[in-house]
Amino acid sequence: MNIPTNLKYTKDHEWVKIEGDTATVGVTDFAQGELGDIVYVEVETVGETMNKEEVFGTVEAVKTVSDLFLPLSGEILEFNEALESEPEKVNSDPYGAGWMIKLKILDSSEIDGLLDHEAYKELIG
Repeated sequence: MNIPTNLKYTKDHEWVKIEGDTATVGVTDFAQGELGDIVYVEVETVGETMNKEEVFGTVEAVKTVSDLFLPLSGEILEFNEALESEPEKVNSDPYGAGWMIKLKILDSSEIDGLLDHEAYKELIG
């Protein structure tokens, strides 16, 4: 199980990479493994300012559709458009080419509520 130490995590199995006031967000290796083959990623919230834990999109796998929850409040700056034609990047490279959105962080104090790699490791057992 790949759980990079330089990222933050949510209980909803998303990872967050913080760079200044920008966060890059995707689903974890554990999540993509549980979902199975991902066939579609939908994010229609670019340009919107949303609150932490609001649904910003969905990920569709062969057998299920899951909501994607915002890990931090902020403005959605960008969607990884490569996922429109290659959603399988989420399976093959969840922490790299499979990233989903970039977000301008509104309240940096919310970062403290995210899990570190050890806490996430405990969460997934």
